[in-house]
Amino acid sequence: MAGYFEALPGGGAAVALDEVEIAILRSLSVQLLELIGPGDEPMEGEDPLAALFAEGPSEPPADPALARLFPDAYDSGESDELRASAAEFRRFTENDLRARKRDDALAVVRALDALTPQGDGGAVLKLTADDSRRWLGALNDLRLTIGTRLEVTDEDDGGELYRLPDDDPRKPMVMAYLWLGGLQETLVETLMA
Repeated sequence: MAGYFEALPGGGAAVALDEVEIAILRSLSVQLLELIGPGDEPMEGEDPLAALFAEGPSEPPADPALARLFPDAYDSGESDELRASAAEFRRFTENDLRARKRDDALAVVRALDALTPQGDGGAVLKLTADDSRRWLGALNDLRLTIGTRLEVTDEDDGGELYRLPDDDPRKPMVMAYLWLGGLQETLVETLMA
């Protein structure tokens, strides 16, 4: 189980994490929360139902990582009609998508904070099936964000990432990207078992 998820009876998953891995996962999740931004909680005295139906932004985010997390629903190209449709779709869906991504990242932070360290400082994280799906969403969002920062494209095979010299400033991000990929892959396998 060291470092990779394994299936638990009843549809959950477990992984042994050392204290460094716990700290890295927690830090990355907190950074993801900061990137996504705060929720749209109603101000004190405001109608919570009105906040529920608040419209979101109609323009894609300027930050490339956020644009990757919240892409346009339609490839608008040069079509004014498709651009208008993408803006309309974003306006009514992005707030909910942000809330889900925020909830997924918060689930990671809370699960890591609830761990009871073993004698070596590590711990075994046990997730229910529902928690596993939240973790899968957060791991995917973390990889998308880091991959965007590293300028990884769909066409890349990742080969150049493996060949970075140790003194390259991108090396720690590459290591995190690859490690998160392994976690994500094994978590998918446990959910499909």
